[in-house]
Amino acid sequence: MHVLKQKASDKKRYILFAMMMLLIATFSVGCGKTEEVKPAKVVASVDDLEGANVGVQLGTTGDIYITDYEGDEAGTKISRFNKGADAVQALKQGKVDCVLIDEQPALSFVEKNPELKILEEEFAIEEYAICIAKENTKLKQQVNDALAELQTEGVVANIINNYIGDDTKGKTPYESPEDVDRSNGTLTMATNVGFPPYEYYENGVPTGIDVDLAQAIADKLGMELEITDVEFDSIIISVQAGKADIGVAGMTVTEDRLKNIDFSETYTTAKQVIIVKGEYNGKKLSFKERFHNTFIVAKRWEYIPKGLLNTVLITVCAGLIGIVLGFLLAFIRVAHDRSGEGGMLVAVLNVIAKIYLTVFRGTPVMVQLLIMYYVVFGAMKLNPVIAAVIAFGLNSAAYVAEAIRSGIVAVEIGQFEAGRSLGFTYGQTMWNIILPQAIKNSLPAMCNEFISLLKESSIVGYIGLMDLTKSGDILRSTTFEAMLPLLCVALVYLAIVMVMTAGVNRLERRLKKDAR
Repeated sequence: MHVLKQKASDKKRYILFAMMMLLIATFSVGCGKTEEVKPAKVVASVDDLEGANVGVQLGTTGDIYITDYEGDEAGTKISRFNKGADAVQALKQGKVDCVLIDEQPALSFVEKNPELKILEEEFAIEEYAICIAKENTKLKQQVNDALAELQTEGVVANIINNYIGDDTKGKTPYESPEDVDRSNGTLTMATNVGFPPYEYYENGVPTGIDVDLAQAIADKLGMELEITDVEFDSIIISVQAGKADIGVAGMTVTEDRLKNIDFSETYTTAKQVIIVKGEYNGKKLSFKERFHNTFIVAKRWEYIPKGLLNTVLITVCAGLIGIVLGFLLAFIRVAHDRSGEGGMLVAVLNVIAKIYLTVFRGTPVMVQLLIMYYVVFGAMKLNPVIAAVIAFGLNSAAYVAEAIRSGIVAVEIGQFEAGRSLGFTYGQTMWNIILPQAIKNSLPAMCNEFISLLKESSIVGYIGLMDLTKSGDILRSTTFEAMLPLLCVALVYLAIVMVMTAGVNRLERRLKKDAR
């Protein structure tokens, strides 16, 4: 009888499984019918942009100009990327039909990617200027005066010619005068280092037209130059928030930007061009050559340990904040729910703790990081590492608190009552009886939280920090190699997670052994 029941039960499970598979297959087919895959469109002129999938760098003038095409009857699609190099990589892989970008970066991209070409027809003409906060009129005047002097002296032309032009390239490098008095403080420049020849990394140091120009201006103003590498769409925000004095990144003056930020006089003219795929019959690089170009040339591998150092530092420090604050929040919540001691004070603290947990568990950590850096510490030129540690620490505390609280609740209430009946105070009962068991119960959840914290720290590049993920982005922007930098970063993260997991497993085994 038991065997018959078992067979009937198995039959029901098989039927249920078959029905689920049928539903999934039907849903997949239905989804496939709803979206028609568009064939790649050949873009040979500006007129061909209509109906094409156009790649742009987020927040650039190319993005602003092409937005007018979005949503038209031809079905033009705009794919926005954080870096121009990412858009170019997408073009190489056939994910977009073309890339709209500034001419000089386009020339650098095509030089390193011979399978691409630039259309002869230009898309738009534009002028570059330096962005400055609207209220900082004094600095704007100083920058304009310095620019005027540098242009009169021919320094601006020499800086540009040193990076652009076959006959002049590399022949007129800018060098700061030796007798500059830099007693006027620091000039902080926000930029997006990934836009050659205006700004790019060389031997781990930002360089390019805009970097040299900002250095020349700092020399004129008697100031030290400090460079902050942020995402392009965060440059204006950084200047508005006072995190940077100026924004220099091949920025064009537009009506929309003038509503939020001010600009200096222009210092060069540029144009927007279209990159498309061309014909290339050359030999592809071998894996060994790609590896050598990605990591060995110019000691590019050094970006990885530099980024890893920040990742570990932020994770460890934020984890410590999360543990201390998380335990405190958990004690408050449990004290209110169980003991009833403390009266009004505990009740108020419990309400604050619940609001805290709701806010930090209910909003994305990236939003919290940006609010912490640009709003909470907006008026302070705080080290981005400190802002990141505080943001991630506060976020982690919310999850640690719930893990600890669930661990405490999992301990039988009778043990708590037995401790109190023996004359222990509430604190003594928690510390000596409940907490050791609660930690053991909470250990898996806390381990998962620290692993999540490690991986969540990969977004700190948005506030100008170079972490492990950002180091991979720099390698991709420099070498246009997607697989190797991403694979390297993924393997490093995986190795750290495996070490953390092994350590926690060993601790769990030891706790079980001690319990016996």
